[in-house]
Amino acid sequence: MIKVKLNNAEFNYDVYQMINLFFLFPDIKFVEENYDFNIEVKEDMVVIQKGLESFEYTINKLYKLKEEVKKAVFLYFSKNTTRELPWGTLIGIRPSKRALELLQKGVSEKDIIAEFKEKHITREDKARLCIDVAKFEKNIVNKEKENISVYIGMPFCPTRCLYCSFASNPISSCKNIVEPYLEALSHEIKEISEYIKGKKLNIECVYFGGGTPTSVNDEQFEFIMKCIYEAFIQNDNVSEFTVECGRPDSITFEKLTTMKKYGVHRISINPQTMNDDTLELIGRTHSVNSVNEKFAMARELGFDNINMDLIVGLPGEKISHIIRTCDKISQMKPDSITIHGMSIKRASKLHENMLNNYRFQVPAQEELNQMYEHTVELSKKLHMKPYYMYRQKNMVGNMENIGYTTPGKEGIYNIQMIEEKQTVIALGADAVCKVVFLEENRHERFANIKDVREYVKRVDEMIEKKIELLNTLYN
Repeated sequence: MIKVKLNNAEFNYDVYQMINLFFLFPDIKFVEENYDFNIEVKEDMVVIQKGLESFEYTINKLYKLKEEVKKAVFLYFSKNTTRELPWGTLIGIRPSKRALELLQKGVSEKDIIAEFKEKHITREDKARLCIDVAKFEKNIVNKEKENISVYIGMPFCPTRCLYCSFASNPISSCKNIVEPYLEALSHEIKEISEYIKGKKLNIECVYFGGGTPTSVNDEQFEFIMKCIYEAFIQNDNVSEFTVECGRPDSITFEKLTTMKKYGVHRISINPQTMNDDTLELIGRTHSVNSVNEKFAMARELGFDNINMDLIVGLPGEKISHIIRTCDKISQMKPDSITIHGMSIKRASKLHENMLNNYRFQVPAQEELNQMYEHTVELSKKLHMKPYYMYRQKNMVGNMENIGYTTPGKEGIYNIQMIEEKQTVIALGADAVCKVVFLEENRHERFANIKDVREYVKRVDEMIEKKIELLNTLYN
């Protein structure tokens, strides 16, 4: 436990977040006595004491006080630990959003980098990354309220991965609920399709994710793909229809053929790692060979826009693992890659095991930084550019998730979803609808119920509430 005495409770959250960056799931408690650290926020200074040692930081009045408190705590722990955290005090999930705002105001790239460095202690290469992503997104980010995207969620997976916290029920134990779920989902699809047509909204992207959409059997997959096609694709000028195939062990020739039949533009085949020992540890039942086989099958069927997801910082992985993964992905030549930093979610089996003192070997910060460098080199080998980015809490190494793409193969949905400038109508269990009020620069959410059985029972209620929220924008 880390015990902190802080003279102003207004900054409890900010201090907590900064300390949390330097320790993996620390137990932080604010106390009045028997403390490890004494943090005093004064009018012109932040003073941090540990025992007889004292650290003083002079407040820069140009910035908000809470930002300066965060900066003081960050600098103290940077000095007194061995961790190099290149994002500095930035903990928001959309750092490129600020870069885009500044670019649109005409601020120079040099001044943007300076702001990131001075205000947040962000390393120059990360600030530059934000700018590169913002420049890519600039002409793609939505500007019209009538343009929307549609998300459809499948809350089943072949197995549940060690690190997963999503609605992804193992399909083997849910077979009796799959058919009722698909019927309820198809009903929601048809009802929302009628609403979209009635309001004359323009669908830019349709994204079928999860979970794992391909975890159901071939006939069930054909059924729901036909529903999606007839509702959203058939008579609409949709720019992008993506199916997140995800797990190679759930992909079949028949499912790939179905996707071609119903006009899918883009698919994602997600190995996460190209190391069989890691795949077994994290609870994935596919092998490296099956990744190669399913990727080749998709290419043979004519899929020319394939994304692959990889994770940096998986339990037990070292630099040698990431080098092997990058080498194998380089040989396969996907059209885009998405690099995820390992995020330890509180609802995951991984977090539960850690609480029970089952120790997983996690790479040290310096090694993690080098691992990320290898993924950057992979993107360069594949002639890709960064096109979207986001961050998560409790990421090992406090890094980022980033998408790289070859020209013209970017995931438009990913950009619209991250930048929050386009309404996303989300369907299915645990799917979150986001209604964007462009003129007011705000958005409101509505989440479908997470439990699959409850969703089936209450689907009409979900539809009614979703339409009620949408009508506040499209009245």
